[in-house]
Amino acid sequence: MSGRVTAVSSNGEYSFTKPNRDSITLLAGLGVEGDVHAGVTVKHRSRVAQDPTQPNLRQVHLMHEELFAEVAADGFEVAPGELGENITTAGIDLLGLPAGTLLRIGDSAVLEVTGLRNPCLQIDTFQDGLLKRVVGRDEAGNVVRKAGIMSVVREGGVVRPGDRIESELPAGPHRALERV
Repeated sequence: MSGRVTAVSSNGEYSFTKPNRDSITLLAGLGVEGDVHAGVTVKHRSRVAQDPTQPNLRQVHLMHEELFAEVAADGFEVAPGELGENITTAGIDLLGLPAGTLLRIGDSAVLEVTGLRNPCLQIDTFQDGLLKRVVGRDEAGNVVRKAGIMSVVREGGVVRPGDRIESELPAGPHRALERV
């Protein structure tokens, strides 16, 4: 399965949205250079409050731009970076990837998929009612999270809009993504 990068974003300060950039640099074992969520241990405020020594499984946040069209049908306007993602993608089913999938991006960057983003109430602060569009339930009553996936950087490199993304599935059996 392959796709492409449509936008890259980062922010050195805690903020819900992240400004788009011409490129971002991924640092092995850390995340996006200069981004507030980069580091070996957790940086997300709620997780730091629980246990600041936890490993950072949320170094890089990827979101599929197809979600923007989906929520636009319900009257929400969302652009790349506005939901806090670092890499916006197209043409790859991020939510369908198993845990441990490697994403090879551009010339040298490699991310390992760790799980699903667990959207928070800040999404409703951004646009009232949007949270219910990115988190819901399926017919069986299971929680469905649509706000992208999280990953760690295995090999660093520069990532730019237009870069190709190639996925490499882990050896089976595959584990479905869970929230991280």
